[in-house]
Amino acid sequence: MLTIDKQITKKEEGSIVTPAGFQATGIHSGVKRKRNDLGIITCDVPANAAAVYTTNVIQAAPLRVTKESIAKDGKIQAVIVNSGNANACTGKQGEKDAYQMRSVTAKQFLLPEHYVAVASTGIIGQVMPMDKIIPSIKRLKPDATDYSVYQFNESVLTTDVSTKSTCYQTTIDGKKVTMAGSAKGSGMIEPNMATMLAFVTTDAVIESDMLQLALNEVTDKTFNCITVDGDTSTNDMVLVMASEKTGHESLTPEHREWDVFVELLRKTCEDLAKMIARDGEGATTLIEVEVNGARNDSEANQVAKSVVGSSLVKTAVYGADANWGRIIAAVGYSKVAVDVNTIDIAVGSVKLLEDSQPLPFVEEEVSRILENETVKIRIDLKLGKGIGKAWGCDLTYDYVRINASYRS
Repeated sequence: MLTIDKQITKKEEGSIVTPAGFQATGIHSGVKRKRNDLGIITCDVPANAAAVYTTNVIQAAPLRVTKESIAKDGKIQAVIVNSGNANACTGKQGEKDAYQMRSVTAKQFLLPEHYVAVASTGIIGQVMPMDKIIPSIKRLKPDATDYSVYQFNESVLTTDVSTKSTCYQTTIDGKKVTMAGSAKGSGMIEPNMATMLAFVTTDAVIESDMLQLALNEVTDKTFNCITVDGDTSTNDMVLVMASEKTGHESLTPEHREWDVFVELLRKTCEDLAKMIARDGEGATTLIEVEVNGARNDSEANQVAKSVVGSSLVKTAVYGADANWGRIIAAVGYSKVAVDVNTIDIAVGSVKLLEDSQPLPFVEEEVSRILENETVKIRIDLKLGKGIGKAWGCDLTYDYVRINASYRS
């Protein structure tokens, strides 16, 4: 029997419109000076939906509207997204504008209002320019072409350097199942599933409550394991839509291939999470921290995220400085109980610490590893069987430049 991992294949040319039933597009509405800033994903049937949201207690109006839409009966048929303006901290007017975006989209595509989700990203505290948004919603013409997908992917970006997209396929009950995702995010990624927009589409057959169960599990292993700068956004979410077009038995934890579906979702979300971490504002390096030997997986993830979130670790990677002391310091303040005498640390293939004792190493060799586009740091706590990973990026001069002039 094939392992779960080998049952899932990556579809390099796939996108959010590859799962049956979905279309998308994006256009320039004028909220931003040049780049596309308004996009939409639609489904030809009401799709079962699930979502997770930023942990910031200050949440933007579009999130509240989307929560209300999904709560109605767990279905979404369109998601309207804009960038350039977050519609956050905009009071009653912001709430009115988010509802208007929902109602105009519903009318344009002949949908019940509660079948529309709304998402916004951009500058906080500025009233949405509805005179640009509303006429532009009426110009949206989604389809399933590669060009329209690119237009959508660009429409959700803010300070991102590149678009983010992935697609996987598997079989469930002998039926081909496809899942794909698009995302934005490059700064303010902390502490849990914050500061990004991620949209996942699938043609799997699964009820909304079961989809939410799977998403909650997967989020803890993917989006909750990335950090860029320690800040938390007011806006962002992961939204999953299932068109149920494939005809297999409805998925629940009792289904014999439930684990295959969860892994399909995990792979999709992990790809997007790593792309967001790699695209950190001004970043040049993706940092992956793998922790083994923790007392449980949760503590392993906590240690990994402490290390990858350390500004001193980030700057050491940027400077290709083999300063492993910053790594063990971040382990120590992770608030996880560790044995200070049993810790191993390696950077790439070079072991720097064994049982908390420093090992001789060639500084130039480690520096060359730290100059790679991806740097892997491995930590073994030797306390149990818990494993975890976290992803982040280096901290560069460009991060300061980008954020110092974000509104200008």
